[in-house]
Amino acid sequence: MLNSAAASLTLRVGMGGRTLGRYRVASRHAIIYSPMVQIGPISWERMVRAVERVRERLTRTVAALEAAAIPYAVAGDQAVAAWVARVDEAAVRNAPDVDILLRRDDLERAKQAMAAAGFVYRHVKGIDLFLDGPDADPRDAVKIVFAAEKVRPEYSLAAPDVSDSVPDPAFRLLALEALVRMKLTSFRLKDQVHIQDMIGVGLLDETWPARLPPPLGERLQKLLENPNA
Repeated sequence: MLNSAAASLTLRVGMGGRTLGRYRVASRHAIIYSPMVQIGPISWERMVRAVERVRERLTRTVAALEAAAIPYAVAGDQAVAAWVARVDEAAVRNAPDVDILLRRDDLERAKQAMAAAGFVYRHVKGIDLFLDGPDADPRDAVKIVFAAEKVRPEYSLAAPDVSDSVPDPAFRLLALEALVRMKLTSFRLKDQVHIQDMIGVGLLDETWPARLPPPLGERLQKLLENPNA
């Protein structure tokens, strides 16, 4: 039987560190859900704008680094999208993250170049970022990946050097094998999905596992054997 304390019980429902809503126990037979975020109407324009903002952020970043002659390579989500688009643009997966591979020795010069382009450097929870303005959400940021360093101490391999890249009409792009190694090293769910995307368009095939060190080859082999898992 609910007492007055139970009647005011609130159970929060969260996702990704944000509180989306709460369930309030109103009575023995009623639980009321109250959303904590404002949900607007479906908007094609907002969907398109979200993709454009990522592209603009990447374009400004590349322009700033190239103007300052700072070596870099595009990595992460956007590198995967660029490689997939070379084969089949219909298979490109839109993603919000912009990752840039930099040498640590170039960080101070990069800070100056990016500041001139409107970005603000921050170190947040162990991650080096360039926020897209002083009041920007961390999601609206450029994440720095330091070349030739482990992204996490427990990773078996360090990130590649910026020299392990190829020229692209739009920017310098992390070389395919270097990108695959990074994705198989971190091997989060999103990384596995990216590998599956590259398998799906034929960028990776059964000849690739032998080119990779353990355990990366074994991880790729499992995804090749079951690409839709």
